[in-house]
Amino acid sequence: MCGRYDNLIAREAYRALFMAERLPASNFPPRYNIAPTQQVPVVRAADGARQLAMMKWGLIPSWADDPKIGHSLINARSETAAPKPSFRAAMKSRRCLIPADGFFEWQKEGKKKLPIYFRRQDNQPFAFAGLWERWSKAAEPVESCTILTTLANELVRPFHDRMPVILSQSDYNAWLDPQTTDTAKFSYLFEPCPVEELTAYPVNPVVNNARHEGADCIETV
Repeated sequence: MCGRYDNLIAREAYRALFMAERLPASNFPPRYNIAPTQQVPVVRAADGARQLAMMKWGLIPSWADDPKIGHSLINARSETAAPKPSFRAAMKSRRCLIPADGFFEWQKEGKKKLPIYFRRQDNQPFAFAGLWERWSKAAEPVESCTILTTLANELVRPFHDRMPVILSQSDYNAWLDPQTTDTAKFSYLFEPCPVEELTAYPVNPVVNNARHEGADCIETV
């Protein structure tokens, strides 16, 4: 799964990295410890261009009566998302990129949970495959998102049996293309990220506290 990640990407860098032409008016700071239910940057296709939007992490289906359902929908299994009522509509027409610099998993040692940080070998930002929805059953509509997961590769597997779907830059167009509604065409994108593209190391346990924010979250220990 993916329950915590970081995003250190500067606002203007979204144009170069993800071809986002439309950016929010407000700036947003680097985030070292992003947790579910928080607002996160998402890149989506909108009116023929790529738009950077802020969304709540934890997908709220448009038909849901209670927005709290999003607390249990922070991730979606890529193998089964297409037919599931919670994700079916989004898989067809509301796919997105969720930019990141790395993600966290945990290793148990007795009663301790030791955080492990995963990032690209070249230390470059990347994007998770994501889905988004708009929930309009309240006075203020809520836009929310979820991260697709796949089977863990050999690097992640000792810590968890699932990992986020990490897209290659060459696949961004295909994933965001609103003309593609046959979700079977995306199955090739859901292969685990090649082991040689990632690295992992233990980091400061301060990241265990979802309220803690700062560069010490990704300090090697």
